[in-house]
Amino acid sequence: MKVPFASLAEQYLEIKPEIDQAIQEVLIAGNFIGGKYVREFENDFANHCQVKNCVGVGNATDALFLSLKALGIESGDEVITPAWSWISTAEVITLCGAKPVFVDVHPEYFTITPGVIQEKITSKTKAIIIVHLYGQAAEMQAIKKICSRNNIFLIEDCSQAHLTKEGEHMAGSIGECGIFSFYPTKNLGAYGDAGCLITNNSSLAEKVRRLANHGGLTKDEHLFEGTNSRLDTLQAAILSIKLKHLSAWNKKRNMNANLYVENLSSVKGINLPKMREEVIHTFHQFVIRANKRNELKAFLVQHDVDTVIHYPKALPFEPAYKYLNHNDKDFPISVALQEEVLSLPVQPELNKEQILYVCGLIKSFYEVR
Repeated sequence: MKVPFASLAEQYLEIKPEIDQAIQEVLIAGNFIGGKYVREFENDFANHCQVKNCVGVGNATDALFLSLKALGIESGDEVITPAWSWISTAEVITLCGAKPVFVDVHPEYFTITPGVIQEKITSKTKAIIIVHLYGQAAEMQAIKKICSRNNIFLIEDCSQAHLTKEGEHMAGSIGECGIFSFYPTKNLGAYGDAGCLITNNSSLAEKVRRLANHGGLTKDEHLFEGTNSRLDTLQAAILSIKLKHLSAWNKKRNMNANLYVENLSSVKGINLPKMREEVIHTFHQFVIRANKRNELKAFLVQHDVDTVIHYPKALPFEPAYKYLNHNDKDFPISVALQEEVLSLPVQPELNKEQILYVCGLIKSFYEVR
């Protein structure tokens, strides 16, 4: 049985008439930069996230960078960010001239915990970028209190957490701003690169919008130097259609995740992802910690099950950050994760039989060892 890790073509076929009509409307209108389709998506996504403002940009990395620039992060500043994440969260800090300060993550939730933050705060700390990794929300309220107490900005990287919630609060609605990626494989994915910034701070939203559009809100207006990072009109129209299905797709991801938990909870040799009681986890990835991870991955591939390692290396040990001179003792959890994490297929297009097939293979792998 074939179990793919992503099924983008199958997802497209599921909603093909709606997508095709949206694309055709944009082509007929002949407006490919900005316009009503971008405005409609921004408004709709802001409403879904329960915030006042959404600014569409070219991708999430741009959104992170622009948020730091808009908040005044510059040379000499420090920004705290997780050691276990995709490189975007760290590289944008350096691109602003600031220094990334890495902290280790929770061994079961994979997110920054409040307890490790305080010890890394110095007089140079200006912001914290938390990452709601794999669809799990970091402890937003507790971390927000630390930020308020120390007068530092909180930025939420929600690139893997579309409609994730902590209590009554949507991911991205607690900090100064929230950043979303619409990379094709995300829970809400475009047909190319796309991203956005959400915020309840209208002044911040306007500054980011100006920064993303050469410093102006209209043509030939340049209050300051900016860059060019706009949400493509075609992508906005596509995202508006897919947003209507996002809640149902997230629900199916949770059903698949629950199937894994029900069928693998007794397997010795793996640790399943934990779900915080107050969080609606959206399972962008279903990540286990596995003994003999590489052997398990090879075994699953032999039986037509696609898996991915998110991530092979913790950020402090990437060549790009060699200059920070970190060692394994600085981030023991992240060091362990490098050898153990494995993402199993969890996308909504999978059926029950496929999930049970994967579970059966994992059971058989550990039973004979």
